[in-house]
Amino acid sequence: MSFKCGIVGLPNVGKSTLFNALTNSNKAQAANFPFCTIDPNIGVVSVPDNRLENLGKISKSKKIINTTISFVDIAGLVKGASKGEGLGNKFLSHIREVDAIIHLIRCFDSDDIQNVNPNVDPIRDLEIIETEMMLADLESIQKRLEKNNKKNVSEEQLEILKIALDCINSNKDLSVLKTQFNKKILNQSGLLSLKPKIYVCNVDEQSVKNGNDYTRSFIEKYDISNTLIISADIENQINELNNSERKNYMDMIGLKETGLNMLIQQGYKILELDTFFTSGPEETRAWTIQKNCLAPKAAGEIHTDFEKGFIRAETVSYEDFIANEGWNNSKINGKMRLEGKEYIVKDGDVLNFRFNT
Repeated sequence: MSFKCGIVGLPNVGKSTLFNALTNSNKAQAANFPFCTIDPNIGVVSVPDNRLENLGKISKSKKIINTTISFVDIAGLVKGASKGEGLGNKFLSHIREVDAIIHLIRCFDSDDIQNVNPNVDPIRDLEIIETEMMLADLESIQKRLEKNNKKNVSEEQLEILKIALDCINSNKDLSVLKTQFNKKILNQSGLLSLKPKIYVCNVDEQSVKNGNDYTRSFIEKYDISNTLIISADIENQINELNNSERKNYMDMIGLKETGLNMLIQQGYKILELDTFFTSGPEETRAWTIQKNCLAPKAAGEIHTDFEKGFIRAETVSYEDFIANEGWNNSKINGKMRLEGKEYIVKDGDVLNFRFNT
């Protein structure tokens, strides 16, 4: 599975610049006027994982194949989007298609880049975005709860919608639903306000290491564990350098990781994802799965026939595979296990599936 993150925010906060940096492309038009992005740009990026190269060397693999993440650059939202202002309807429909939302917040001053509001205020900007998403949810809920539409909604979904409606009308956080229903059922509701969120404060070069007054005020109000400080301009500069130049430049400005790596790590965390590997002479490959995924379901990520005909999974942890230099020694030294249908795949497992055709 690959997951999709939508980059959202007000116009001119740096969405297209960040998208181009993350995807190492110039797909997205970045210009100094609102709505330069109309239709969403989509970029598919390989997920960096040093474990792949190590596995590939031991298995003498012909190919190394990373798992991927998709980034979607979505048109800027303005106040009133839920009522169709700006590109509101398009914006909101595009958000429904992503797995997680990257809220890009302007945390820099600039006389050269227009601001749709009279001043820089990251808290106000986020509240505009989240209010519009909540209003869009309210309209969607009301339509689905109308008498004529109820027959098309399951009892469980009706209960979710009723609780969500009560939360919105009472100005309560919809996250209370996450304590009452599982994630799969909630995802089926299509409520924008329930999508996992990553907050990204877009700063200037001087603020990328320690932040600034804007980022500090934002972090004080919102969850620091889901907040990243990134400079879209610096990410673009990093992509123009070769590996050695990139390391020197990052050391010089005090960056330990690229914005891409930080976003991927945060995305895996909030979406509760793990990685398992397959490794042999032909290829070493990474696969993305949900945490607590059972072995047959993991096998199905490779091919549906693997899940249907699943017999067992030959399993070695990444650490044991490296320490024993591959499958044969892992088996000889008792580090390879045979796991059945109830086995929960762990992050870093190296797997070989046996199945009936």
